[in-house]
Order: sequence, then structure tokens, then C-alpha cells
Amino acid sequence: MAVNDDVKLGSNVKIFHPNLVNLYGCAIGDDTKIGTFVEVQKNVTVGKRCKISSHSFLCDGVILEDEVFIGHGVMFTNDLYPRATNEDGSLKTEDDWYAVKTLVKNGASIGSNATILPGVTIGEKAIVGAGAVVTLDVPDYTIVAGVPARVVGDVRDRCQNAEITASSFS
Repeated sequence: MAVNDDVKLGSNVKIFHPNLVNLYGCAIGDDTKIGTFVEVQKNVTVGKRCKISSHSFLCDGVILEDEVFIGHGVMFTNDLYPRATNEDGSLKTEDDWYAVKTLVKNGASIGSNATILPGVTIGEKAIVGAGAVVTLDVPDYTIVAGVPARVVGDVRDRCQNAEITASSFS
């Protein structure tokens, strides 16, 4: 694992255990923190003041705007119809598929072990609950949870008193 020379690092980026991350062909914004055992692939853009927790995977095509939180073990995907081989049986290469873009807007938070399917947009200040599987766009300020993820609230309602509990999602 390594931080390749083709990575564009902003100022004051903190990479915990740089020998235990895999960053290549990506851009990381100022003041971002990246945890141990994280992989950020080529063509990924990470904004300023983001936090990417350990064991997370950001694949080709992911865009994180500023101040995004990624919990532990978050998995992004970028292929709607993954296959190992082409119709003729030959092993697929990078030229045989198209990475579908995924956008996470300013200030959004994604809980630990969530899976984000390709092509979705997670709105500004939205919250994705731990373990959720996001298959559709998440509007700004919306809280989603479950498999598949469904709307369970609005950040502006639930965060007035800063009390979001596990029972809020049942």
C-alpha cells in the first residue's frame, strides 16, 4: 500500500499510517483526514476538511465535496452491471467498462459500513445511517437508513437538540 506520486494532496492533509493506505490518481483537499486501510482510486476527488475513516473504499468516479464525513468501512461502487468477462469470454479490462459517477455533497455524513451504489447523489448535510444500502438519490438535509435506504427524517428537525438515538431510526 502506498500514496502514489500522482496523488494531488492539498495542504495540511493528515494520512494516518501512510504505509497502510492506498491512494493513486486522486485529489485530496486541504485539511482532510484519511484513516488507516483506506483506498482512494484514480479519478476520485475529495474536498476540503473531509474525514474518511478506516477501512473505507472510494472507487473511480466518486466525488466528495467539502466537509464530508465517511464512517468506518464505507463502500462505494461504480459499475451498474459488473462482470468479470466480456461476451466473448475474454477477461474485462479497464477499457471494457464505464465508471458511473457518484456525488456526495457538502457536509453530508455516511455512517459506518454503508454501501453506496453507483450514480447516486447524496445531498447537502444529508445523513446516511450505519449499514444502509443507498440505491437512490438522497435529498439535501435528509436522513436515510436501512436496506434499501429509506427516508427516516430530516436533519433540520432531528438535530435541533442534537439528540439522534438508535430508536429514532425504528
